[in-house]
Amino acid sequence: MKISLNWLKDYIALEASTEEISRAITFLGFEVEAVLQTGLPPLENVVVGHILTREKHPNADKLSVCTVDVGPEHGGVRTIVCGAPNCNAGSRVVAALPGAVLPGDFKIKSSKIRGQVSDGMLCSSAELGLGEDHDGILILSGEPAPPAPGAPANAVLPAGDTVFDVEITPNRPDCQSHLGLARELAAWFKLPLNYPQVTFRGPAEGAPERRDLLASVQVDTPVECPLYSAHVISGVKVGPSPDWLQARLSAVGLRPINNIVDVTNYVLLEYGQPLHAFDAARIAGQQLRIRHAHAGELLTTLDGKARELEPPTLVIADAEKPLAVAGIMGGETSGVSAETTDIVLECAVFKRQSIRRTSRRLGLSSDSSYRYERGVDPHTSIEAAQRAVDLILATAGGAGQEGQGGGAVVGPVYQIGGEAPWQREVVVTHDYICEKLGFDIPSADMRAAFESLELRITREEPTESRGPAWTLAIPSWRQDLDRPIDLVEEVLRVYGTEKIPAGRVVSPGLLAEDAPAVVFNRRATEFLVGHDFQECANYTLRSGKELSTWVSQTAAAELALANPFVADQSHLRPTLILGLLDTLHLNQSRGTAVQRLCEVGRVFVESNGQNYECASAAFIIAEDGARRWLKREPADFYTTKSLVAALAEMAGIDFARQPLQLAAGGELGWQEGHAATAGDLGKQGWAAQLGLLDLALVKSLGIEGQVYGGSFSIVPEKLAAAAQARRRFAPFSLYPTTQRDLALVVPAELPAETVRKQLQKAARAAAGTRFAVEAVSLFDVYRGPGLGEAEKSLAFSLVFRAEDRTLTDEEVNAAFQRLQDELLQGSGYRLRS
Repeated sequence: MKISLNWLKDYIALEASTEEISRAITFLGFEVEAVLQTGLPPLENVVVGHILTREKHPNADKLSVCTVDVGPEHGGVRTIVCGAPNCNAGSRVVAALPGAVLPGDFKIKSSKIRGQVSDGMLCSSAELGLGEDHDGILILSGEPAPPAPGAPANAVLPAGDTVFDVEITPNRPDCQSHLGLARELAAWFKLPLNYPQVTFRGPAEGAPERRDLLASVQVDTPVECPLYSAHVISGVKVGPSPDWLQARLSAVGLRPINNIVDVTNYVLLEYGQPLHAFDAARIAGQQLRIRHAHAGELLTTLDGKARELEPPTLVIADAEKPLAVAGIMGGETSGVSAETTDIVLECAVFKRQSIRRTSRRLGLSSDSSYRYERGVDPHTSIEAAQRAVDLILATAGGAGQEGQGGGAVVGPVYQIGGEAPWQREVVVTHDYICEKLGFDIPSADMRAAFESLELRITREEPTESRGPAWTLAIPSWRQDLDRPIDLVEEVLRVYGTEKIPAGRVVSPGLLAEDAPAVVFNRRATEFLVGHDFQECANYTLRSGKELSTWVSQTAAAELALANPFVADQSHLRPTLILGLLDTLHLNQSRGTAVQRLCEVGRVFVESNGQNYECASAAFIIAEDGARRWLKREPADFYTTKSLVAALAEMAGIDFARQPLQLAAGGELGWQEGHAATAGDLGKQGWAAQLGLLDLALVKSLGIEGQVYGGSFSIVPEKLAAAAQARRRFAPFSLYPTTQRDLALVVPAELPAETVRKQLQKAARAAAGTRFAVEAVSLFDVYRGPGLGEAEKSLAFSLVFRAEDRTLTDEEVNAAFQRLQDELLQGSGYRLRS
């Protein structure tokens, strides 16, 4: 927000330098992003000139030769060539004489222009740094008396202003105004604060009622509009604002429009309360209604754009149509114009969530919506409206002069709703503040800090410790203060953070375990990076078009954001594979040889009509296109299966025992017949996809070669159980192992892992508690002569070990025989001879 120093001085007698004020704002908790200077900078050899004559240049159609009196001390009458159309004889102008340096380091010297000597230059507003007007030279006003030729321009033109560009934190909406920041600076510099003098308190006694201008005001949504007031002002004359008002608005970057609109903007910047003025003649049916927009209603706003409205957009409407988007921007057809003679001044309080939602939906923001979204003080709204009435009566009187004419407030004054009387008290003690700050502040300084911020002390009581306890009445504009700890910050801000004594920093350690999702992410990342994958980090939001290649339309609709910031980030991501493919394409397009990429993070998956937020880990493996004498063995389906199985194991899922379902034609993103899925989020709490990515999809993204990938997602609740089942170290035996081999003939379609697990279970039962079965591993698969067509031979190696002794052949052989007897009985397997 831009803050004018001249404006601040209306409320506090600031004598501090610009540097001191900027430092004060910073120490009060706000950031000064820039300090700007407006007005005419100090200029030498730039004086008032009086044009005596004007003649056409003999050698140029658009140039004039003027004789200009610049005063005896500057050489008297000089000849100056000028190209402006308004360099008329008799005008008082600003003349830059040789030796002057104008803004932009533009140096003035005597020269010949088309053969005619020019001894200086007549200046426009733009050349003096006072505006953007290049069309003509600046003509000085002759009121109350014409300035004398030769007078310095700095002595004639209005003094400049210092403008602070301040970043206001969202929790301090009270400082989105000059009055609010003046209140803070008054506390810092220990100066009295002078509030604006509001004289209007209602229509004059005997004022006529003009229901022909406004007959009724109706609020249909009191929750979203708890307060709405309307003042009718008749007999106004719309025209340019006084110079002082234009100067104030221009200094902070607003363009003056007319006296009515300028007053509403002025009060907005003074109090932080948005206002709006309607032309009473343009209100159909002489009634205002605050309601939700009807579907399909159209409104052309003041920025000239036609907008289609829909519920629950809040609008200000008349009997026929919307007049304004409530709290954001007025309509083009209902605003004040040069023909306006009667106005309705609106002042309202709107629910901040409603304004924020509408602003996002319409993509429309304004100074009003910016303040409503952060909150306005409902207890000073009526006062702000009355202040605006004072200024309108002073600047838009019927005679066209300030303070004169026929402008008057007529009845009735409408006020619908209101806020409950504000009452908030917080009790805080001197010792509590000192304890939280870590050093002592005298009680008198604390009390002075409270009073300077208008935190009224309603009760002061002694305590058993050193300082008193205060009960503080919190003003309505400080809704951010509701706990004792909040008051600690207020004391420190005013007392001065630079007064904090030096001390040793103490940082106590926090003994707490990481959340299960964090542990899973860390383990998955370490595993994949350890397997030569490059870790990536992509945005959680993706485009809707992109999602259509991966999930169904129903799922995409469930993942759509209500108010996306940008079109290509409109949906929550259902998988990490999308971002990894983007990263792969980017690296390939830049010639970077990246083959293996991985990512961990959150995904949002729709399953059986319900949305789940899951922890997920994913990877892709691209075809190795690099030229090298020895290449890595290319990835295949089983590569992805082993990696996904490892990720599942980190989440406590025995992936090897889960059935895989081959991807069919309906599985978006995966190649039919070359990929698989497992798990069910709704029933099991986890899901996995693995295999070859859809070839057409990969090609459409501009990626070269085949790409394999895998993804494992799990709901956080399932990770909690896995986190509790942590592996713990077990001491290993110092005694040697004993190994036995076993070859079994089994049906050809039976998975080897199924047989291995059966064999391991039988071996452990046979060994009992006497010794351990350390490993059961497959080392050979045979099909061919000696076996039937529907049979295969699986050879396994079994490793036995005892913790306390060296095993004997007798006890191992006995256990091995029991193992064979138990395994072969009823299983249909047979030993291969």
